Amino acid sequence: MNLKISFFLLILVFFHAGSNAQSLRLKVENKSKIPIANALISSKNKIIGTTNSAGEASVLSSQIAGSTVLISAEKYQPLSYVFSNLQEKNVIRIILESENELQEVVVTAGRKQENIATIPSSVTIMNQKEIQVQSSINTNLSSILGNVIPGLGTTTNKATNSGQTLRGRQVLVLIDGIPQSTPLMNGSRDIRVVDANAIERIEVIKGATSIYGNGSGGGIINYITKKSPRVDSFEGTTTVGTTFNPIHSKETFGYRVSQFFNGRKDKFSYVIGGAFDYIGLQRDAKGRPLGQTDGLSNSSQVNAFVKLGYDIDEHTNFNVVYNFYKSTQNADYISQTGVYGQTPTIGVPGKEPGKNAGTPFNHNFMFTFSKNNLFKTTQLDVSAYLNSFQSMNRYVAAATAWYGPGQTMINSLKNGTRINLNTPFTIVSMPSEITYGIDVLNDVTFQDLVDGRVYIPKMDMLNIAPYAQLKVDVLENLIFKGGIRYENATVRVDDYNTIASGPGNQGSIFVEGGKIPYNATMFNAGLRFNKYELFNPFVSFSQAFAINELGRILRSAEESTIASLATDPIITNNYEAGLSSKFYNFNITAAYYISTSKLGANLVEVDGRLVAQREPEKIKGYEITLDYRFSDKLNLGGSYSYVDGKAEFDDGKTVYLNGSRIAPPKATGFITYKPASDWNLQLSWVNTGCRDRFKPNTNGRYNNSEGPVSTVNLLNFAGSYAFNKNWSVNLGVENLLNNSYYTTLSQYRAVNADYVMGNGISTSLNLRYKF
Repeated sequence: MNLKISFFLLILVFFHAGSNAQSLRLKVENKSKIPIANALISSKNKIIGTTNSAGEASVLSSQIAGSTVLISAEKYQPLSYVFSNLQEKNVIRIILESENELQEVVVTAGRKQENIATIPSSVTIMNQKEIQVQSSINTNLSSILGNVIPGLGTTTNKATNSGQTLRGRQVLVLIDGIPQSTPLMNGSRDIRVVDANAIERIEVIKGATSIYGNGSGGGIINYITKKSPRVDSFEGTTTVGTTFNPIHSKETFGYRVSQFFNGRKDKFSYVIGGAFDYIGLQRDAKGRPLGQTDGLSNSSQVNAFVKLGYDIDEHTNFNVVYNFYKSTQNADYISQTGVYGQTPTIGVPGKEPGKNAGTPFNHNFMFTFSKNNLFKTTQLDVSAYLNSFQSMNRYVAAATAWYGPGQTMINSLKNGTRINLNTPFTIVSMPSEITYGIDVLNDVTFQDLVDGRVYIPKMDMLNIAPYAQLKVDVLENLIFKGGIRYENATVRVDDYNTIASGPGNQGSIFVEGGKIPYNATMFNAGLRFNKYELFNPFVSFSQAFAINELGRILRSAEESTIASLATDPIITNNYEAGLSSKFYNFNITAAYYISTSKLGANLVEVDGRLVAQREPEKIKGYEITLDYRFSDKLNLGGSYSYVDGKAEFDDGKTVYLNGSRIAPPKATGFITYKPASDWNLQLSWVNTGCRDRFKPNTNGRYNNSEGPVSTVNLLNFAGSYAFNKNWSVNLGVENLLNNSYYTTLSQYRAVNADYVMGNGISTSLNLRYKF
């Protein structure tokens, strides 16, 4: 009898254990009902299952935290799935969307995650896949962005991005929201500040916006760095490669090494990595070494990156980020100056005196804290950051701005704090939210010669800016966004002497320093209607604030006190209308804009020096992009952008803004073909149109940046082959047809030393290992 009772109790125990270990059966498919193999199923950062070749997996209900799992698979959008019944016995079908069907999420436009279809402004996003394709052709971010982003000037093929404006105005560059640009004195080295392998995505917000403060009259470029995985894992990517000119290969060989690790263990996550990139001698299509003025030949780029995160609980986390970047040139050639319009400036053997030009260092450190339930559903994000940056200009034997030879360097130290909150609520049954907070920024910028002479005195700016942004779903699918930001800035400058232009301190004057106050209220408002994919239009008005190149005004002072100088800021107004449309596999975006400012910053040549022209400006232009996906194997697309601008004088006379501000029309095109799942091939085309706005001066030459521009056509190729899930090889060819051309900058600059031809054909071959 006791034996029977014991056996019965044992059966009950097994039954009870089995009931607690209820299995749920999942089947993961795409929209075409094709099973997805090797999809990871995780809960609370723990992998609890993997789908088989039939897309099926069984998971224990006891391992599912909060009735929620995350399903992720390569080439598909991760999906968070909530179970309504953890005792379900039927097969649960789960559909994943492919990468090509993703609705892009933007964080830069409003400091929070927003669907791109809800934002009333022009936004371009480059995802990691697109960045990898473009960086296999050229790792220079100026080239990558110039070849892809409508409205942004094409690359100069130099270490600087001088003249590479966005919609005819200066752009503010960020890394995870940390400002990299130096608007108090633009050094034009802010686009090349991080290695492409450290970037998860690039968000470009076009048109005036004050959301991140000083210097964004043309828009914002925000590099979003790599993120750690969502589940417990350890991953890594190793890249080694070489670059060379296959036709004129002598001394052109370069090499590249990159290693990144990322992972997660319980509540701790990390991304750690670095890259080294050496560029060999660059030659034009005829094999001649390129002129070395701010060139990239024999330059080295170093990047080190660390991101550490910790999840305090499911609502709270913090991150610590450090990024170091260095890019300097140690050329074995010097420039042999040509004649503008006749013969190019080329490189000849020799060593440039002075220190290596480039970016000796760019340090970025940031601490962020986030809590998504501060007050019920209020999201709090706090970040504190520091940016220490130095730009070393090239040595010159003689200059018009100072006496004798010299070499200048721009130093900038920025530290700031951003407190950002977002609270959703309802107004008369209308879903709404308000984003509000305060920014505090201290920016200290100055420019000295390496021999100790002061070129631009130290400018110490403290900027405190509270802001608020309201979003309301006025009607179903009609979204209103409007906001206000108050800029309260003070720039302190000590007494200084302008730099001497002759012997015996000739031309130097004493200037009494002081404080320069700036106060301005910025507004923005926009509407977007997103009910139909076929017609998703928007209209918007936005403003931006810029203390634009105050250093240029201070160094050219002809008055004895700062109070006597014209240091007023530039307030930019941007009016825009645009749309996006999707019809089956056809996508199109279009925008038309007008950008005005009562004060300008066009640099014009006066007695051999560049002086800011402060007359009112009006810039207008339009952009269009389109692509058509014929199938999963074939995709075709392109873009066209046009911008023009004028300055208006008191007597009503208008003059065109010069080439340093206004880029010629730009057209791009691409065709992507995947003959098999392990192949990816892309042929891309970049065209910069012609522009001839100015006449030669009385001396028979063009003033600085007023030269005519002829059409340039370049064809690039990128291809990749995956041997397996770990190993792949990438081949990139820049200037595939070895076209002989002068860069846009060398044409409009109209300066002998800058009359440099573009790079000839260049091949990049990279081997990648992922684990």
